[in-house]
Amino acid sequence: MEPFRYHAFVCTQEKSEGVPCCSAAGSFRVLDALHGALGAQGLADEVQVSSCGCLGICDSGPVMIVYPEGVWYTKLTANDVPEIVSSHFQAGKKVARLERSDEGMKAEILDHRNKYLAMLKGKDAAGVLPDDVTEMIRGFMASRAILTAFELDLFTAVGDGGTAQQIAGRIQCAVRATEILLNALVSLKLLQKSGDNYTNTALAARFFVEGTPDSARMAQLHMANLWKRWTTLTEAVKAGTSVAPPAGNGSVKPFIAAMDHNARGRARAVVQAVEVNGARHLLDLGGGSAAYSIAFAKAAPGLQAEVVDLADVLPIAQEHIRKAGMADRITTRAGDMLTVALDAGKYDLVLLSAICHMFSPEENRQLLARAYQALAPHGRLVISDFILDADKTAPRFAALFALNMLVGTRAGASYSEPEYDAWLKEAGFGETKRVRLPGPANLMIAAK
Repeated sequence: MEPFRYHAFVCTQEKSEGVPCCSAAGSFRVLDALHGALGAQGLADEVQVSSCGCLGICDSGPVMIVYPEGVWYTKLTANDVPEIVSSHFQAGKKVARLERSDEGMKAEILDHRNKYLAMLKGKDAAGVLPDDVTEMIRGFMASRAILTAFELDLFTAVGDGGTAQQIAGRIQCAVRATEILLNALVSLKLLQKSGDNYTNTALAARFFVEGTPDSARMAQLHMANLWKRWTTLTEAVKAGTSVAPPAGNGSVKPFIAAMDHNARGRARAVVQAVEVNGARHLLDLGGGSAAYSIAFAKAAPGLQAEVVDLADVLPIAQEHIRKAGMADRITTRAGDMLTVALDAGKYDLVLLSAICHMFSPEENRQLLARAYQALAPHGRLVISDFILDADKTAPRFAALFALNMLVGTRAGASYSEPEYDAWLKEAGFGETKRVRLPGPANLMIAAK
């Protein structure tokens, strides 16, 4: 028995520029419109919607197939979707004008498949680098364009719209260069262009304009700072450690904003995974913006938290704590977590979020031993970090992040689950467990 009345597949295959495909023809707009129309008609729980790869009639895209009937709809636009939803999904009547069912369709699909396989074979025989590898190598181009836009605060300057000349004046840059950058951002679907006028997309207006409720620009400026360090990767590999100049004071605010942005997205999942279980005292070492302390305090009304971080970070943390209305339950203390005095046996929970990767193995042994001494009997240490599998080649983000630590720290790295387990047991902890959460960071939880 089918769990849904209908199952709609929408091709969202992306191909090299200049090659016909459904995504280039607007299939993502069709997909968004489909989700919206189904929700508006109360059919979201009756129709399963899936995106899929190439369906073989690329010149007729965007293409949608609806089962159980196996109806092929072609050359769709977002404006066609309400009719499909009301007629086909609601009334059970196919939309004939959009349907394709001619005898030549199968031959077209098979011809497309054969030509595609022949092309792959020909490129391989010629020794041409695969497209996906080429795209990976060139990936820095799009990244750098966006980071430059953040550094120039270009999306804020675009505002409600303007010409290249107007926007160049707002950011005090050359008109010709500004126009080239604006056009590139249009190609990345972060800006829109009509005639000579540029406007922000909905996504850019929400996340990239300074001062909006969900603005992520300051957090993403941390990525611009990382770019400078990553340009030293070759030299760092030769030297075995970071060769980049020390980060200036201007890097603190973007760094803490980035950490806060990440923490707010996953704090609830961390709190649920840890289960406060009546804990009364939390020590948040290197707590940054205090996002996790705030989340734990909100989840457990009886919990008192203490954030320990460097003196130039604490004003940022204190402002977040004040805005959360938690000044009476979350305190801050300036200090280096490797040396600051900690109250022995006081804390039910000690949190190390995005901390261990900054340190060498020996420094982590020292830190975990200090955490063990600070915990009350049966207290728990929670490590949130990018944890590698035993062979250190996966997950991919954690493996790449180890390079980030190479270019940015004296001896930091991503570490594996067996390494954390060994260090925790060496510090005196008993049972340890890895908790996998959505996203790149996992938890290691150990009990005293």
